[in-house]
Amino acid sequence: MERHGDGGEQVGSVNHRDSAQKSGSPSGAFEHSGNPQQEEPSTMKTSDTYLPVPGEDQNQDLDARARSKESIDMKNVYLDDGSSLYSQLSPYFSDGQRRVDYVLAYNIEKPSSIRHHSSRFGDGNFIQRLRHSLSMRNSRAPPQTKKDPEVTAQEHQTDYHEDDKRFRRDDFEENLLQTGLELEKDEGSKIPGMGFLKIHAPWHVLCREAEFMKLKMPTKKIYEVKQGSNVVEKVRLFIHKLTAPLHPKVNTDRLQNVKPLSHPFSREKQHLFDLSDRDQFFDTKTRSSIVYEVLKRTKCIRAKYSMGITSLLASGVYTSGYPLHDGDIEGVDAEPNDRKLLYEEWASYSVFYKYQPIGLIRKYFGEKIGLYFAWLGVYTQMLIPAAIIGVIVFLYGCATVDDNIPSMEICDPRNNITMCPLCDRVCSYWRLVTACGTARASHLFDNPATVFFSIFMALWAVLFMEHWKRRQMRLNYIWDLTGFGEEEQEEHKDHNRAEYEFQVTKKRMRKEHKTAKGKKVKLTCTDRLPAYMTTLVTMAFLIAVTFAIVFGVILYRISIKAALHMSTYPAARSNVRATVKTTAAIINLIIIIILDEVYAAIARWLTSLEVPKTDKSFEERLIFKTFILKFVNAFTPIVYLAFFRGRLVGRPGNYLYVVGSYRMEECAHAGCLMELCIQLCITMLGKQLIQNNLFEIGIPKLKKLLRRRKSDMDSKQEEELNKTLQRHEKDHFLGPFVGLSPEYMEMIIQFGMVTLFVASFPLAPLFALLNNIIEIRLDAKKFVKELRRPIAVKAKDIGIWYNLLRGLSKVAVIINAFVIAFTSDFIPRLVYQYKYSPDGSMHGFINHTLSYFNVSDFQTGTEPIDPMHLGYKVEICRYKDYREPPWSSTPYELSKEFWAILAVRLAFVIVFQNVVMLMSDFVDWLIPDIPKDISLQIHKEKILMVELFMKEEQGKRFAARDINQDNCTSPSPVNQSPSQPRSRPVTHFN
Repeated sequence: MERHGDGGEQVGSVNHRDSAQKSGSPSGAFEHSGNPQQEEPSTMKTSDTYLPVPGEDQNQDLDARARSKESIDMKNVYLDDGSSLYSQLSPYFSDGQRRVDYVLAYNIEKPSSIRHHSSRFGDGNFIQRLRHSLSMRNSRAPPQTKKDPEVTAQEHQTDYHEDDKRFRRDDFEENLLQTGLELEKDEGSKIPGMGFLKIHAPWHVLCREAEFMKLKMPTKKIYEVKQGSNVVEKVRLFIHKLTAPLHPKVNTDRLQNVKPLSHPFSREKQHLFDLSDRDQFFDTKTRSSIVYEVLKRTKCIRAKYSMGITSLLASGVYTSGYPLHDGDIEGVDAEPNDRKLLYEEWASYSVFYKYQPIGLIRKYFGEKIGLYFAWLGVYTQMLIPAAIIGVIVFLYGCATVDDNIPSMEICDPRNNITMCPLCDRVCSYWRLVTACGTARASHLFDNPATVFFSIFMALWAVLFMEHWKRRQMRLNYIWDLTGFGEEEQEEHKDHNRAEYEFQVTKKRMRKEHKTAKGKKVKLTCTDRLPAYMTTLVTMAFLIAVTFAIVFGVILYRISIKAALHMSTYPAARSNVRATVKTTAAIINLIIIIILDEVYAAIARWLTSLEVPKTDKSFEERLIFKTFILKFVNAFTPIVYLAFFRGRLVGRPGNYLYVVGSYRMEECAHAGCLMELCIQLCITMLGKQLIQNNLFEIGIPKLKKLLRRRKSDMDSKQEEELNKTLQRHEKDHFLGPFVGLSPEYMEMIIQFGMVTLFVASFPLAPLFALLNNIIEIRLDAKKFVKELRRPIAVKAKDIGIWYNLLRGLSKVAVIINAFVIAFTSDFIPRLVYQYKYSPDGSMHGFINHTLSYFNVSDFQTGTEPIDPMHLGYKVEICRYKDYREPPWSSTPYELSKEFWAILAVRLAFVIVFQNVVMLMSDFVDWLIPDIPKDISLQIHKEKILMVELFMKEEQGKRFAARDINQDNCTSPSPVNQSPSQPRSRPVTHFN
């Protein structure tokens, strides 16, 4: 076969320019650059002509000769060595003019039939075949053995699948050409076995799709944005000037007080828009989203099932699809681009103290990702006052620990209080003074300031939500999303998921003879009922597994406590509580991290079983399932410590046992709040350090290391290779974008840690703040450097995540009320001081909370083995509960103090919940959702838009009147063509 401009000859792959011309697409819309794999590698150029896929057609040579006449000579874009003249212009086609808006990658696995055909019958191998036949004739070599039939069958099966994939690709690409897109293949890349289809959207396609998608584009009309004159706005401007050094160095040339008037793009009203630079009118983000919209609408219809781009990607016809990054971010030769600017001003840890360039993030990644980072920035910003107040509460506890009378009474050795054993047989009596350290530590978190902090955090959650709503509305105005809503969603809701279309097709084929023609077939609740039942049963089973694992950790604590008491090492016996608490918390953390990954995979599988119709429905169902499973997984151990441990214990002589002889564990004398604090601290720090940060840093580096070891190249060789790769090849090595759900999910769980049990851990906002400062830059680096560029998606809010945040903030009020009332000793101290204390002080509180037990009332087999452990015989021991003494007429029954304290606890929960809810609703009502200046500017935009169209209509009337006057005065309008289009007046705006 002849190749223009080069003396070599080789077999190529399909050139679809014939289909392009049949469909009326522009000449040269489909071009081909690169070479498939051969025994002898060579360089293929865009001027090559290509053979069709070999099959049963006997007229292959005729078709090839016909196509050779249609090929375009593009040898002028190649140098003498065969390299592209425009290789430096990576985001472009081989002509260096048309920008690559989207790339589809696919595997090149040459079928054996082609491989044998090309090697035996190719004209370029004639001399080699002649020499080979002569050598075989003169040699006495034995005849070649036949292949194993099973291996041959497998090769034919592989060939069938590869031919089928190639057939689907050809069909899909022909349909893409009919939409007006321009295509170019690159099968001669430096990545072995990979081919790339580069897609370019010409101007007329961009205009058509922008009008169809109702994209708001800036017009020539620019108006001044007047700042508000109220006090709040002046304070905001003052703060903005004060924090000027904290703003990133982007968009310095843009005027802050002017804004172009935006309007949905229309080809009939192109004169309204500034089209002086068509290459920059649609930015790269918009171009790639337009191309992706066309890809979603285009179907592969010649196959057995109609397949869209999602089906083709899922079935392996294409391995991946992605828009290209703007350019390189590192190196001296890297040209300035938005990606490089984001890397320097956003993804660097050296700018951790600066605000995020939200406008540039939105410009590069789209509104949906921009809103996520804007929300994360607002959340982190709001954590600063919460962290400061939390540290003050903790310092208050440290400052007042020596003045706390209950802990002083516990630590006083003169109070020779003998406590009952903590476990059966192996545990002996112990003195209360040994719990001095735990009592002092508990005061750091269980003090009167924690009640104030709980109320503050409840109001903080409401203020955070209100602040975000106002910030979101401001971004909607700046990003021209104020009119984006239900109408646009209705326009684009017809893009069904590939799995849904496949199931509908199967149902249609099953009911082909039963269903009337023209009746629309869709999946009903009856069709999904087995999937719903599977989801329900599986979710219940997984939640039961979580409870079972927590119960297993409880049994571990009980057994390890008994084992440590039996130990012969004094150090082990002296640190039983600390060892049991810490190791159990670490075990819980490891289980939570492992189950998080397992539950995420199971939730995705369950959602796939339900076959949601659209991507939005799939995402919302997946989020709901994942949130329930991860929330239960993370908070079940914490809920147990806060509300159940120490409640279901019984009393000495009548303890509650589980699984035979395991006695339920008790709280320390200072309460379970300290253990709850340890569990929260280890879980929060562990999840943030290991799951959120270490995994996100370590896993990409590990993948990179494995890829380097697999390629047998060191870092220098890989760096040299990277310099020679084109943009689409570099981006192919980056990780795929899997969505924002994992990022949101970890922040939602963290928000739950910060708000739900903040009464027991005031330092939680501080740890969350430190984590988020790192998390923002870590996510930024991941998006800019390690992931492929995602498709820009429009969104005016954060969707279902806002509802989850609002629900958590409401639940937080109730949980904190119960933590203060039932887990801490705040209510018992309050009741004692104002009702039972003889002098109104806290003296005698410890003795008041301890009940008496006669050791002769122990059940047989539960008394201590060593009753003389303290050096004297014990007749009466004490335990923490409100019960009648053994000499009472109703021994060991709940005392009247217990019922009085319980009534106060319940009353506190009701009052706390209603007061805080009322204050929250008042704050919500007090702060408007839309800032006043934004509402005024939106109203001004509407007025300016009306004025703009009134001027246009007025200009049309004047133009029509002038034309009529010219027609009346002109005697012979010979030169006027009746088919001439009507000119439009050009309106100039100040």
